[in-house]
Parts: sequence; structure tokens; C-alpha cells
Amino acid sequence: MTSSMIDGKRADSARRRDRVIKALDAALRTGGDITVSGLARAARVDRSFLYRHRDLLERVRIAAHTPVEEGRRAAVSRASLQADLANALERNTRLATRVRQLENRLSEQLGEQAWSESGLGAAPNIDQLQRRIVLLEQELAQKRGELEERMEELEAARAANRELTRVLNQPHSAKSR
Repeated sequence: MTSSMIDGKRADSARRRDRVIKALDAALRTGGDITVSGLARAARVDRSFLYRHRDLLERVRIAAHTPVEEGRRAAVSRASLQADLANALERNTRLATRVRQLENRLSEQLGEQAWSESGLGAAPNIDQLQRRIVLLEQELAQKRGELEERMEELEAARAANRELTRVLNQPHSAKSR
């Protein structure tokens, strides 16, 4: 059963590959705009299929950058150029942000290294301070437990007081009879 499932999956993948290649050939013949999204739509496959098959993705990229023959020149619209420009600007912004993040991280690491090498770094008794912190945290946990016990005892005493007050404040109808 497993091998038939694998064979079916392979056959489905082969059919999808054929559809992508046919869609790519058609786009090259017509001189249309070649994009991953457009080809995926034309071949009725998900874009992730193209990204998972690097050879198909490479074919798409090569076809997209191959100049169109003179007789079949595709008309480049203003909207497509603006979209390309917007995408390039967005990518540039992302890359600039990433460069700033990396520069800041490098600066922090170099600063910490210089600080520790200068001898002005962290206190030498850090282990002692960390042990003290652990002891204080344990003590705090113990005190919280004691506080919870006291709160439960207080709540029980309050409940007993309420019950006694209720009993004392009830009319003594049984004694008067």
C-alpha cells in the first residue's frame, strides 16, 4: 500500500512538473511577463511547488531574464515597472534594516569583549552573588508558603467567627418555649 501511495505521489508530481513546463513554454511563445506567481497560476500549482523544485524555479528565473526576440517583444507596462520598483525598494529597506541589526549586534559584542578584556567587566564575585540570589529566592518561596498557610488559618478563623456570631445573634426561640 505504501509503495502505491509513493508511486501516486510521484505521478502527481510529474503531472504538475509537466504543467509548469508547458505554462513556461506558452509564456515564452507569447512573450508574456514571466513570474513565479503567474506561472503557478497558469499551471494550476501552488507557488511552493516551484520553490520546492529548484530546477523548475531556476528555469523560471532564467526565462524571466532572457531577452525577448525582436518580433515578439512584450509590452512592459508602467504598472509592472512600478511594482518592480516597489519590490526592489522594499527589499532594499529590509536589507538595510538587517545590516543595522547586524552592525548593532557586532558593536555590542565587541564592546563586551573590550569591557571584559580591560578588567572593568563584571564583578569577580559573581558566583557568590548568584548563590546569594538562589538562597534569597528559596527563602522567598518558603515565606510565600508560610504566608499562604497563615492566610488559610486566618480564613478558617474568620469563618468560625462568622458562624459564632450568627449563632449568638439568632433569636432563642427554643429557650422561650
